[in-house]
Amino acid sequence: MMSANETNLRARIPPAPIASGDSLRGALLWLGLTLFTAALGGLASSQAPEVYASLVQPDWAPPPSVFGPVWSALYLMMAVAAWWVWRHRRCVPGTTVALVLYSVALVPNALWSWLFFNQRLGGWALLDLIVLWALIAFTVRAFWRVSPLAGALLLPLWAWVSFAGVLNAVVWLANPTLLG
Repeated sequence: MMSANETNLRARIPPAPIASGDSLRGALLWLGLTLFTAALGGLASSQAPEVYASLVQPDWAPPPSVFGPVWSALYLMMAVAAWWVWRHRRCVPGTTVALVLYSVALVPNALWSWLFFNQRLGGWALLDLIVLWALIAFTVRAFWRVSPLAGALLLPLWAWVSFAGVLNAVVWLANPTLLG
């Protein structure tokens, strides 16, 4: 945790104004990188409705129509959180590490759809989610140190990936022939 002096120092140094061109470029950078990740995962999900419908699922599994809106909201919150941390890069230590963690976490985020829906590798997809879950945990902590708001914006992602990990495990175990 931060000392009282670090907290007071951070409170007195505001981030760059939202209207600045630099801030807009940063917003576009983090939104673009996050949406690129979403698009990569989306490419692998073209068969998702058919694959998802063919699987034995628990009663508590969400309908396919839930995933698009949930992930859209999560990706937006992720991009805003990364942008918010990026805006603090000149006045709060730790922003580089936080943003590197965020960027690294985008890889397993996009990879999961390829493993589960495209390659139908349920075990590898679960391993990918475990790695993603850990990276999100480190990213939440790093973002929180820069800005509690940025860290809080990633908590729904962490919760959803936790839920997805349990669902992935249950579905994989229930469908050994379909999900290798």
